[in-house]
Amino acid sequence: MASASLLKSSPVIDKAEFFKGQSLRQPSVSVVRCHPNAPSSLTIRASSYADELVKTAKTVASPGRGILAMDESNATCGKRLASIGLENTEANRQAYRTLLVTAPGLGQYISGAILFEETLYQSTTDGKKMVDVLVEQNIVPGIKVDKGLVPLSGSNDESWCQGLDGLASRTAAYYQQGARFAKWRTVVSIPNGPSALAVKEAAWGLARYAAIAQDNGLVPIVEPEILLDGEHGIDRTFEVAQKVWAEVFFYLAENNVLFEGILLKPSMVTPGAECKERATPEQVADYTLKLLHRRIPPAVPGIMFLSGGQSEVEATLNLNAMNQAPNPWHVSFSYARALQNTCLKTWGGSPENVKAAQDALLIRAKANSLAQLGKYTGEGESDEAKKGMFVKDYVY
Repeated sequence: MASASLLKSSPVIDKAEFFKGQSLRQPSVSVVRCHPNAPSSLTIRASSYADELVKTAKTVASPGRGILAMDESNATCGKRLASIGLENTEANRQAYRTLLVTAPGLGQYISGAILFEETLYQSTTDGKKMVDVLVEQNIVPGIKVDKGLVPLSGSNDESWCQGLDGLASRTAAYYQQGARFAKWRTVVSIPNGPSALAVKEAAWGLARYAAIAQDNGLVPIVEPEILLDGEHGIDRTFEVAQKVWAEVFFYLAENNVLFEGILLKPSMVTPGAECKERATPEQVADYTLKLLHRRIPPAVPGIMFLSGGQSEVEATLNLNAMNQAPNPWHVSFSYARALQNTCLKTWGGSPENVKAAQDALLIRAKANSLAQLGKYTGEGESDEAKKGMFVKDYVY
Protein backbone atom coordinates (compact mmCIF):
# COMPACT_ATOMS: atom_id res chain seq x y z
CA MET A 1 0.00 0.00 0.00
CA ALA A 2 1.18 3.52 -0.76
CA SER A 3 2.30 5.72 2.09
CA ALA A 4 -0.72 8.04 1.86
CA SER A 5 -2.70 7.87 5.08
CA LEU A 6 -6.26 6.68 5.12
CA LEU A 7 -9.12 9.00 5.87
CA LYS A 8 -9.93 7.33 9.18
CA SER A 9 -6.49 7.91 10.60
CA SER A 10 -5.34 10.96 8.64
CA PRO A 11 -4.13 13.90 10.72
CA VAL A 12 -6.08 17.09 10.11
CA ILE A 13 -4.12 19.37 7.81
CA ASP A 14 -4.18 22.99 8.86
CA LYS A 15 -6.06 25.09 6.32
CA ALA A 16 -3.18 27.55 6.06
CA GLU A 17 -0.80 24.71 5.26
CA PHE A 18 -3.08 23.48 2.48
CA PHE A 19 -3.14 26.86 0.78
CA LYS A 20 0.67 26.99 0.58
CA GLY A 21 1.73 26.38 -2.98
CA GLN A 22 -1.80 26.62 -4.37
CA SER A 23 -1.32 29.94 -6.15
CA LEU A 24 -0.37 28.29 -9.44
CA ARG A 25 -3.75 26.54 -9.57
CA GLN A 26 -5.85 29.61 -8.99
CA PRO A 27 -6.93 31.33 -12.23
CA SER A 28 -6.81 35.10 -12.06
CA VAL A 29 -10.52 35.55 -11.61
CA SER A 30 -11.24 38.64 -9.53
CA VAL A 31 -13.75 37.38 -7.01
CA VAL A 32 -12.31 38.99 -3.89
CA ARG A 33 -10.78 42.47 -3.87
CA CYS A 34 -8.95 44.18 -1.02
CA HIS A 35 -9.33 47.92 -0.42
CA PRO A 36 -5.85 49.44 -0.67
CA ASN A 37 -6.50 51.70 2.29
CA ALA A 38 -8.01 49.00 4.47
CA PRO A 39 -5.95 45.83 4.07
CA SER A 40 -7.88 43.95 6.76
CA SER A 41 -11.22 44.54 5.05
CA LEU A 42 -12.49 42.34 2.20
CA THR A 43 -15.17 43.22 -0.34
CA ILE A 44 -16.79 40.24 -2.01
CA ARG A 45 -17.80 41.13 -5.55
CA ALA A 46 -21.04 39.36 -6.42
CA SER A 47 -21.07 37.96 -9.92
CA SER A 48 -22.86 40.18 -12.42
CA TYR A 49 -24.83 37.05 -13.29
CA ALA A 50 -26.12 36.48 -9.74
CA ASP A 51 -29.83 36.94 -10.46
CA GLU A 52 -29.62 34.85 -13.62
CA LEU A 53 -27.73 32.08 -11.81
CA VAL A 54 -30.44 31.82 -9.17
CA LYS A 55 -33.17 31.80 -11.82
CA THR A 56 -31.41 29.09 -13.85
CA ALA A 57 -30.84 26.91 -10.79
CA LYS A 58 -34.50 27.18 -9.81
CA THR A 59 -35.60 26.35 -13.36
CA VAL A 60 -33.52 23.18 -13.41
CA ALA A 61 -34.76 22.33 -9.92
CA SER A 62 -38.43 22.56 -10.87
CA PRO A 63 -41.08 20.14 -9.52
CA GLY A 64 -41.34 16.77 -11.25
CA ARG A 65 -38.27 17.32 -13.42
CA GLY A 66 -34.60 16.39 -13.43
CA ILE A 67 -31.51 16.25 -15.62
CA LEU A 68 -30.68 14.03 -18.57
CA ALA A 69 -26.92 13.49 -18.48
CA MET A 70 -25.88 12.94 -22.11
CA ASP A 71 -22.35 14.30 -21.75
CA GLU A 72 -20.45 11.10 -22.45
CA SER A 73 -17.09 11.80 -24.06
CA ASN A 74 -16.64 10.60 -27.62
CA ALA A 75 -14.69 7.60 -26.31
CA THR A 76 -17.39 6.65 -23.80
CA CYS A 77 -20.13 7.25 -26.34
CA GLY A 78 -18.19 4.87 -28.58
CA LYS A 79 -18.44 2.16 -25.93
CA ARG A 80 -22.20 2.66 -25.75
CA LEU A 81 -22.51 2.49 -29.54
CA ALA A 82 -20.28 -0.59 -29.67
CA SER A 83 -22.67 -2.36 -27.28
CA ILE A 84 -25.33 -2.22 -30.02
CA GLY A 85 -22.90 -2.97 -32.86
CA LEU A 86 -22.38 0.57 -34.17
CA GLU A 87 -19.12 2.20 -35.19
CA ASN A 88 -17.99 5.25 -33.20
CA THR A 89 -18.43 7.94 -35.85
CA GLU A 90 -19.65 11.50 -35.52
CA ALA A 91 -22.65 10.65 -37.69
CA ASN A 92 -23.70 7.82 -35.35
CA ARG A 93 -23.17 9.99 -32.27
CA GLN A 94 -25.21 12.73 -33.93
CA ALA A 95 -28.03 10.30 -34.78
CA TYR A 96 -28.25 9.01 -31.22
CA ARG A 97 -28.14 12.45 -29.62
CA THR A 98 -30.76 13.68 -32.08
CA LEU A 99 -32.99 10.81 -30.96
CA LEU A 100 -32.61 11.92 -27.34
CA VAL A 101 -33.20 15.67 -27.66
CA THR A 102 -36.13 15.35 -30.08
CA ALA A 103 -38.16 12.89 -27.98
CA PRO A 104 -41.65 14.47 -28.03
CA GLY A 105 -42.65 16.06 -24.74
CA LEU A 106 -39.31 15.31 -23.05
CA GLY A 107 -39.35 18.71 -21.35
CA GLN A 108 -42.34 17.67 -19.26
CA TYR A 109 -39.99 15.46 -17.24
CA ILE A 110 -36.51 16.82 -18.03
CA SER A 111 -35.45 20.33 -17.00
CA GLY A 112 -31.80 20.25 -18.06
CA ALA A 113 -29.52 18.29 -20.36
CA ILE A 114 -25.77 18.01 -19.82
CA LEU A 115 -23.96 17.98 -23.15
CA PHE A 116 -20.48 17.08 -24.31
CA GLU A 117 -18.67 19.90 -26.14
CA GLU A 118 -19.24 18.24 -29.53
CA THR A 119 -22.99 18.20 -28.92
CA LEU A 120 -23.13 21.82 -27.74
CA TYR A 121 -21.89 22.92 -31.16
CA GLN A 122 -23.65 20.16 -33.11
CA SER A 123 -26.84 20.18 -35.15
CA THR A 124 -29.44 17.44 -35.35
CA THR A 125 -29.70 15.20 -38.39
CA ASP A 126 -32.35 17.67 -39.65
CA GLY A 127 -29.93 20.59 -39.39
CA LYS A 128 -31.31 22.33 -36.28
CA LYS A 129 -28.91 23.28 -33.51
CA MET A 130 -29.11 20.83 -30.61
CA VAL A 131 -29.20 23.77 -28.21
CA ASP A 132 -32.18 25.30 -29.98
CA VAL A 133 -34.09 22.01 -29.94
CA LEU A 134 -33.56 21.72 -26.18
CA VAL A 135 -34.71 25.30 -25.54
CA GLU A 136 -37.84 24.65 -27.61
CA GLN A 137 -38.49 21.66 -25.33
CA ASN A 138 -38.15 23.96 -22.28
CA ILE A 139 -34.92 22.18 -21.34
CA VAL A 140 -31.91 24.18 -20.13
CA PRO A 141 -28.70 23.25 -22.01
CA GLY A 142 -25.66 22.45 -19.85
CA ILE A 143 -22.07 21.52 -20.59
CA LYS A 144 -19.43 19.17 -19.16
CA VAL A 145 -16.35 21.33 -18.51
CA ASP A 146 -13.83 19.09 -16.72
CA LYS A 147 -11.01 17.44 -18.66
CA GLY A 148 -11.15 14.07 -16.96
CA LEU A 149 -9.29 12.20 -14.25
CA VAL A 150 -5.54 11.73 -13.99
CA PRO A 151 -3.37 10.03 -11.32
CA LEU A 152 -2.87 12.05 -8.12
CA SER A 153 0.81 11.97 -7.16
CA GLY A 154 1.45 11.18 -3.52
CA SER A 155 -1.90 9.48 -3.03
CA ASN A 156 -3.03 5.89 -2.57
CA ASP A 157 -3.46 5.17 -6.31
CA GLU A 158 -6.15 7.86 -6.46
CA SER A 159 -7.00 10.53 -9.03
CA TRP A 160 -7.72 14.21 -9.40
CA CYS A 161 -9.73 16.07 -12.01
CA GLN A 162 -7.99 18.37 -14.48
CA GLY A 163 -9.46 21.27 -16.44
CA LEU A 164 -9.01 24.52 -14.49
CA ASP A 165 -6.49 25.87 -16.98
CA GLY A 166 -8.38 27.96 -19.52
CA LEU A 167 -11.71 27.31 -17.81
CA ALA A 168 -12.67 31.00 -17.62
CA SER A 169 -12.41 31.50 -21.39
CA ARG A 170 -14.09 28.17 -22.13
CA THR A 171 -17.08 28.84 -19.86
CA ALA A 172 -17.49 32.30 -21.39
CA ALA A 173 -17.58 30.73 -24.85
CA TYR A 174 -20.03 28.03 -23.72
CA TYR A 175 -22.34 30.72 -22.34
CA GLN A 176 -22.28 32.50 -25.71
CA GLN A 177 -23.17 29.18 -27.39
CA GLY A 178 -26.26 28.85 -25.19
CA ALA A 179 -25.17 26.76 -22.20
CA ARG A 180 -26.52 27.97 -18.87
CA PHE A 181 -25.10 25.44 -16.44
CA ALA A 182 -21.92 23.36 -16.18
CA LYS A 183 -20.79 20.06 -14.72
CA TRP A 184 -17.48 19.04 -13.17
CA ARG A 185 -17.08 15.45 -12.01
CA THR A 186 -14.36 14.26 -9.70
CA VAL A 187 -14.29 11.01 -7.77
CA VAL A 188 -13.44 9.58 -4.35
CA SER A 189 -12.63 5.89 -3.96
CA ILE A 190 -13.42 4.22 -0.65
CA PRO A 191 -11.29 1.07 -1.28
CA ASN A 192 -8.31 3.37 -1.85
CA GLY A 193 -8.70 5.10 1.50
CA PRO A 194 -9.68 7.63 0.63
CA SER A 195 -6.60 9.67 1.53
CA ALA A 196 -7.00 13.12 3.05
CA LEU A 197 -5.00 14.46 0.13
CA ALA A 198 -7.47 13.11 -2.43
CA VAL A 199 -10.48 14.48 -0.55
CA LYS A 200 -8.94 17.95 -0.27
CA GLU A 201 -7.88 17.96 -3.91
CA ALA A 202 -11.41 17.00 -4.98
CA ALA A 203 -13.01 19.69 -2.82
CA TRP A 204 -10.58 22.43 -3.84
CA GLY A 205 -10.92 21.67 -7.56
CA LEU A 206 -14.71 21.70 -7.35
CA ALA A 207 -14.69 25.02 -5.51
CA ARG A 208 -12.37 26.74 -8.01
CA TYR A 209 -14.44 25.42 -10.90
CA ALA A 210 -17.69 26.58 -9.28
CA ALA A 211 -16.38 30.12 -8.72
CA ILE A 212 -15.11 30.40 -12.31
CA ALA A 213 -18.33 29.00 -13.79
CA GLN A 214 -20.50 31.44 -11.83
CA ASP A 215 -18.27 34.34 -12.86
CA ASN A 216 -19.10 33.49 -16.48
CA GLY A 217 -22.84 32.95 -16.12
CA LEU A 218 -23.02 29.16 -15.73
CA VAL A 219 -24.67 27.45 -12.76
CA PRO A 220 -22.09 24.92 -11.55
CA ILE A 221 -23.14 21.36 -10.82
CA VAL A 222 -20.84 20.22 -8.02
CA GLU A 223 -20.17 16.49 -8.35
CA PRO A 224 -17.78 14.65 -6.04
CA GLU A 225 -18.82 11.11 -6.93
CA ILE A 226 -18.13 8.55 -4.21
CA LEU A 227 -17.63 5.46 -6.33
CA LEU A 228 -19.70 2.32 -5.76
CA ASP A 229 -16.60 0.12 -6.03
CA GLY A 230 -15.84 -1.90 -2.89
CA GLU A 231 -17.08 -4.39 -0.32
CA HIS A 232 -17.73 -1.78 2.40
CA GLY A 233 -21.08 -1.39 4.13
CA ILE A 234 -23.44 1.57 4.06
CA ASP A 235 -22.05 3.00 7.33
CA ARG A 236 -18.58 3.36 5.81
CA THR A 237 -20.07 5.14 2.78
CA PHE A 238 -21.90 7.50 5.13
CA GLU A 239 -18.71 8.22 7.09
CA VAL A 240 -16.73 9.06 3.96
CA ALA A 241 -19.56 11.11 2.43
CA GLN A 242 -19.78 13.29 5.54
CA LYS A 243 -16.07 14.04 5.31
CA VAL A 244 -16.18 14.76 1.59
CA TRP A 245 -19.13 17.14 1.76
CA ALA A 246 -17.70 18.97 4.77
CA GLU A 247 -14.54 19.67 2.74
CA VAL A 248 -16.49 20.63 -0.37
CA PHE A 249 -18.61 23.25 1.38
CA PHE A 250 -15.64 24.63 3.31
CA TYR A 251 -13.83 25.39 0.05
CA LEU A 252 -16.97 26.56 -1.75
CA ALA A 253 -17.32 29.17 1.00
CA GLU A 254 -13.61 30.05 0.83
CA ASN A 255 -14.05 30.74 -2.89
CA ASN A 256 -17.13 32.94 -2.33
CA VAL A 257 -19.42 30.68 -4.34
CA LEU A 258 -23.09 31.73 -4.32
CA PHE A 259 -24.89 28.75 -2.81
CA GLU A 260 -28.26 29.81 -4.24
CA GLY A 261 -26.72 29.57 -7.70
CA ILE A 262 -25.32 26.03 -7.60
CA LEU A 263 -26.68 22.50 -7.97
CA LEU A 264 -25.24 19.38 -6.38
CA LYS A 265 -24.79 15.96 -7.96
CA PRO A 266 -24.02 13.61 -5.07
CA SER A 267 -23.90 9.84 -4.90
CA MET A 268 -26.66 8.16 -2.93
CA VAL A 269 -25.45 6.62 0.31
CA THR A 270 -25.41 2.91 -0.48
CA PRO A 271 -23.24 -0.09 0.42
CA GLY A 272 -20.34 -0.87 -1.90
CA ALA A 273 -21.35 -2.73 -5.04
CA GLU A 274 -19.62 -5.91 -3.80
CA CYS A 275 -21.00 -5.75 -0.26
CA LYS A 276 -23.00 -8.85 0.67
CA GLU A 277 -25.51 -6.82 2.70
CA ARG A 278 -27.80 -4.92 0.36
CA ALA A 279 -29.83 -1.91 1.42
CA THR A 280 -33.52 -1.33 0.85
CA PRO A 281 -34.72 1.92 -0.77
CA GLU A 282 -35.91 3.02 2.66
CA GLN A 283 -32.45 2.49 4.16
CA VAL A 284 -30.77 4.31 1.30
CA ALA A 285 -33.19 7.21 1.73
CA ASP A 286 -32.66 7.32 5.50
CA TYR A 287 -28.86 7.44 5.27
CA THR A 288 -28.81 9.81 2.30
CA LEU A 289 -31.24 12.31 3.77
CA LYS A 290 -29.35 12.22 7.08
CA LEU A 291 -26.21 13.14 5.14
CA LEU A 292 -27.96 15.99 3.36
CA HIS A 293 -29.39 17.43 6.57
CA ARG A 294 -25.98 17.33 8.26
CA ARG A 295 -23.93 18.77 5.41
CA ILE A 296 -25.98 20.67 2.80
CA PRO A 297 -27.20 24.26 3.46
CA PRO A 298 -30.90 24.85 2.70
CA ALA A 299 -29.80 27.71 0.41
CA VAL A 300 -28.79 25.13 -2.21
CA PRO A 301 -31.82 24.84 -4.54
CA GLY A 302 -31.32 21.39 -6.05
CA ILE A 303 -29.84 18.00 -5.21
CA MET A 304 -29.63 16.09 -8.51
CA PHE A 305 -28.50 12.55 -7.65
CA LEU A 306 -26.30 10.45 -9.92
CA SER A 307 -27.15 6.79 -10.43
CA GLY A 308 -23.57 5.49 -10.40
CA GLY A 309 -24.22 2.09 -11.96
CA GLN A 310 -27.53 1.28 -10.24
CA SER A 311 -30.18 -0.35 -12.40
CA GLU A 312 -32.79 1.94 -13.91
CA VAL A 313 -35.45 0.71 -11.48
CA GLU A 314 -33.17 0.76 -8.43
CA ALA A 315 -32.19 4.39 -9.03
CA THR A 316 -35.85 5.35 -9.40
CA LEU A 317 -36.98 3.44 -6.30
CA ASN A 318 -34.26 5.05 -4.17
CA LEU A 319 -35.15 8.53 -5.41
CA ASN A 320 -38.83 7.91 -4.72
CA ALA A 321 -38.07 6.81 -1.15
CA MET A 322 -36.24 10.10 -0.54
CA ASN A 323 -39.30 12.08 -1.60
CA GLN A 324 -41.83 10.52 0.77
CA ALA A 325 -41.62 13.59 2.99
CA PRO A 326 -40.87 17.27 2.24
CA ASN A 327 -37.22 18.29 1.92
CA PRO A 328 -35.59 21.74 2.19
CA TRP A 329 -34.22 21.16 -1.31
CA HIS A 330 -35.49 19.89 -4.65
CA VAL A 331 -34.33 16.25 -4.44
CA SER A 332 -34.17 14.92 -7.98
CA PHE A 333 -32.06 13.09 -10.56
CA SER A 334 -29.22 13.61 -13.02
CA TYR A 335 -29.02 10.22 -14.67
CA ALA A 336 -27.15 8.99 -17.73
CA ARG A 337 -27.27 5.19 -18.06
CA ALA A 338 -30.28 5.00 -15.71
CA LEU A 339 -32.27 7.00 -18.28
CA GLN A 340 -30.65 5.82 -21.49
CA ASN A 341 -29.94 2.09 -21.15
CA THR A 342 -33.25 0.65 -22.37
CA CYS A 343 -33.58 3.49 -24.87
CA LEU A 344 -30.20 2.72 -26.46
CA LYS A 345 -30.84 -1.01 -26.70
CA THR A 346 -34.31 -0.44 -28.14
CA TRP A 347 -32.86 1.81 -30.84
CA GLY A 348 -30.07 -0.55 -31.86
CA GLY A 349 -28.97 1.91 -34.52
CA SER A 350 -32.02 1.32 -36.73
CA PRO A 351 -34.00 4.34 -38.02
CA GLU A 352 -37.23 2.35 -37.81
CA ASN A 353 -36.69 1.93 -34.06
CA VAL A 354 -36.35 5.65 -33.26
CA LYS A 355 -39.93 6.11 -32.05
CA ALA A 356 -39.82 2.98 -29.87
CA ALA A 357 -36.50 4.14 -28.39
CA GLN A 358 -37.89 7.59 -27.67
CA ASP A 359 -40.91 5.98 -26.01
CA ALA A 360 -38.52 3.96 -23.80
CA LEU A 361 -36.71 7.17 -22.85
CA LEU A 362 -39.98 8.89 -22.00
CA ILE A 363 -41.08 5.94 -19.85
CA ARG A 364 -37.90 6.25 -17.77
CA ALA A 365 -38.10 10.04 -17.63
CA LYS A 366 -41.72 9.87 -16.47
CA ALA A 367 -40.89 7.23 -13.85
CA ASN A 368 -38.20 9.48 -12.37
CA SER A 369 -40.49 12.49 -12.59
CA LEU A 370 -42.99 10.57 -10.46
CA ALA A 371 -40.17 9.57 -8.10
CA GLN A 372 -39.20 13.23 -7.68
CA LEU A 373 -42.78 13.82 -6.58
CA GLY A 374 -42.75 10.71 -4.36
CA LYS A 375 -45.44 9.00 -6.47
CA TYR A 376 -43.55 6.20 -8.24
CA THR A 377 -44.95 2.69 -7.70
CA GLY A 378 -42.57 0.50 -9.71
CA GLU A 379 -45.40 -1.31 -11.46
CA GLY A 380 -44.98 -2.64 -14.98
CA GLU A 381 -41.21 -2.27 -15.21
CA SER A 382 -39.38 -4.39 -17.78
CA ASP A 383 -36.71 -6.95 -16.95
CA GLU A 384 -34.16 -4.82 -18.82
CA ALA A 385 -34.86 -1.86 -16.54
CA LYS A 386 -34.11 -4.03 -13.50
CA LYS A 387 -30.63 -5.07 -14.67
CA GLY A 388 -27.73 -3.60 -12.69
CA MET A 389 -25.21 -1.52 -14.64
CA PHE A 390 -22.30 -1.38 -12.22
CA VAL A 391 -18.91 -1.82 -13.89
CA LYS A 392 -15.87 -2.26 -11.66
CA ASP A 393 -13.18 0.39 -12.19
CA TYR A 394 -15.51 2.12 -14.69
CA VAL A 395 -13.79 4.85 -16.71
CA TYR A 396 -15.80 7.64 -18.37
